[in-house]
Amino acid sequence: MPKLGDDELTTALSGLPGWEREGDAIAKEYKFDSFRDAIAFVNRIADIADAADHHPEMTNVYNRVQVKYWTHTEGGVTGKDVDAARQVEAAAK
Repeated sequence: MPKLGDDELTTALSGLPGWEREGDAIAKEYKFDSFRDAIAFVNRIADIADAADHHPEMTNVYNRVQVKYWTHTEGGVTGKDVDAARQVEAAAK
């Protein structure tokens, strides 16, 4: 899947509240009520990532989880990353 151009990425991010471009990636930080809620979210992301065979960079600090996607082989954000971000958004609710 080819890397998205600037206009395509801007359009894609407009439909993903809170997601931002970070260099050659897209990222968002989620905040939860507790550590356990944050870890449950990480586990939901793990299921999404394994099903798609497309894994994000994630960090967890207490009740916060940062998720970052990019396609290494393309050197930037592709449609696959945007699709994954949409699934992560749905899992956060």
